[in-house]
Amino acid sequence: MTLTPASLTLLLPDAAATTRLGAALSEVIGPGDVLLLDGPIGSGKTHLSRALIHAALAREGRFEDVPSPTFTLVQVYETAAFEIWHADLYRLGHPQEVIELGLDEAMQQAVCLIEWPDRLGDLTPPQALHLTWAAEGEGRRLTLTGPAGRLAALQNLPEIRTCLQP
Repeated sequence: MTLTPASLTLLLPDAAATTRLGAALSEVIGPGDVLLLDGPIGSGKTHLSRALIHAALAREGRFEDVPSPTFTLVQVYETAAFEIWHADLYRLGHPQEVIELGLDEAMQQAVCLIEWPDRLGDLTPPQALHLTWAAEGEGRRLTLTGPAGRLAALQNLPEIRTCLQP
């Protein structure tokens, strides 16, 4: 099956916009969804992940601390419907280490938020949604790239429509 790629560019003027986007994404994700978060240190990858996880847990009346997985490599969060794996692959030296972490299986069964996705190599799933950050004045420009059908559905979210680059 060939997936037709497409992209959307969003302008996130501040951290609050990133938080709202994470919360909105939390409502439309499910098992097998992989979000590849790419950008320089401090660009918003962990902030978006934390917002998404907090929102998913809050819908169940729960709160958990969501630390950066920089040193643990992977943090796993349980919701009633699925697991959320938050991975930071910065310290990995070879894609084989992704398999040792169990991330290859998680990408098929859980929601996976993966920082530093270049470390996946050939293990990058074709249906993944790529989120790429860049500085934009005081805020951030976020480009979402992935299957056209998925991006068309995301484009209808109010939080995304308000941030679409004109």
